[in-house]
Amino acid sequence: MAIEIFRRREQKYLITTAQYEELVQRMSPYMRTDKNGIDGKYTITSLYFESPDHTIYYETKNKLRFRQKLRLRVYDETDINGTAFFEVKQKHKKVVNKRRMVLPLAEAYRYLDSDSTIPLDNIETSNKQVLREIDHFKNLYHLHPEMIVSYDRHAFHGIDDDQLRITFDLNLRCRKDDLALEHGPYGRNFIDPDLIVLEVKVNDSVPLWLTRILQDLNCEQRGASKFCTSLELLKQEDLGNKIIQEDVSIGGVI
Repeated sequence: MAIEIFRRREQKYLITTAQYEELVQRMSPYMRTDKNGIDGKYTITSLYFESPDHTIYYETKNKLRFRQKLRLRVYDETDINGTAFFEVKQKHKKVVNKRRMVLPLAEAYRYLDSDSTIPLDNIETSNKQVLREIDHFKNLYHLHPEMIVSYDRHAFHGIDDDQLRITFDLNLRCRKDDLALEHGPYGRNFIDPDLIVLEVKVNDSVPLWLTRILQDLNCEQRGASKFCTSLELLKQEDLGNKIIQEDVSIGGVI
């Protein structure tokens, strides 16, 4: 989890629990569980940032060629002194760039609470350049903490191709009233508990064996955004009634 700058392609699918269980079994000759967590399973809790006029939401919703998000993330249960990951996620078409720094959660809060009164060089972090990029992005868009999104992840890496990564995100929840990451992963489900977000992450192309399994299991490629779906659930009145909500259903499962 400590890689700070990387670039890759991502394909997203919305699948059922039955498809997930079958896919895990069928890809076992090619994939190993992630070294993090227990058998590749861990929980992610992220604090997302938004502008007063919801610019980040509309850029994501309208699938701008270039769009980006800012989030502060922790893994599993942590306290105020635990490790956090502050990152900018940028997307151009299907290519994702992430620029991330590691710092204590308390230090991240100190930076956010300072309102730019503390010199950036005084912030304890693993990467000062990424901090400067985060600070520029936050100030340019007037970003503020908006909501927390959390989910349970089951992650795998390729046995022969370590750059191939497959993740399954389950039990997707969100909240807007308690924005303290140290309070843990809880909130309202924004996708039916029987549905799972599958992400295939590669440097180049998806291997043929995986493409065939996905086709055989009728896995449907979908770009449903966790950020947009959560915000639509939590702040529908602010976004207005004319928005077209994210489609997060499969064959009657909503």
